[in-house]
Amino acid sequence: MQLLFSRIYFSRSIRRLRERLRRHTIREHLAGFLFSRQFTRHGLIVVSGGRPGPRVINKGGELIAGNTQFYEGVRLEVGKGARFSIGDGSYLNRGTVIIAEQEVSIGRVCKISWDVVIMDSDQHPLHADQIVRKPVRIENHVWIGCRAMILKGVTVGQGAVVAAGSVVTRDVPPYTIVGGVPARYLGEAKRPDVYQLHNPLNTVRRNTTSSVSED
Repeated sequence: MQLLFSRIYFSRSIRRLRERLRRHTIREHLAGFLFSRQFTRHGLIVVSGGRPGPRVINKGGELIAGNTQFYEGVRLEVGKGARFSIGDGSYLNRGTVIIAEQEVSIGRVCKISWDVVIMDSDQHPLHADQIVRKPVRIENHVWIGCRAMILKGVTVGQGAVVAAGSVVTRDVPPYTIVGGVPARYLGEAKRPDVYQLHNPLNTVRRNTTSSVSED
């Protein structure tokens, strides 16, 4: 019986490996392996695109990543005692900047477009003696359009869509579309079916090949 389970596990591992190599090149996997050494804990990371590659500036914090994808020019800045996390099936597109002075968390199967800025701090005091820091939480299945900004203290609910160029200063309810400066309610986002919600790999397969050029 143990031999049977071992063969089944080996067979599934081979299928997963073939699927990964079909979707991402060996170079992307190798670049992801090198990049992953800067994380506290991580799953399978792939790095796509050209130069400059993604960069981490860690001042004594914690970085946690699931099975994720990073593109060129991504910059992750994590302060002392701060935490950055990103879940399975999510990606950060080219030029995106994450600044975590306390905590920035990104859920599963999130599409973060290019030149997005997510920050949990103003980086300097404003009418106060101390810098204000508030956690930012991006829940599962969120889509953030290009050059959007998510500011401190914001929670973007599951399945929400943030339009390109938006500045988000308040919480975004689940499955809503927001846009503008500051971002405001624009409509309802389509809710995925139960199969997609519980099978993030299926969603990534359908989206990663086309979303980079369409974001």
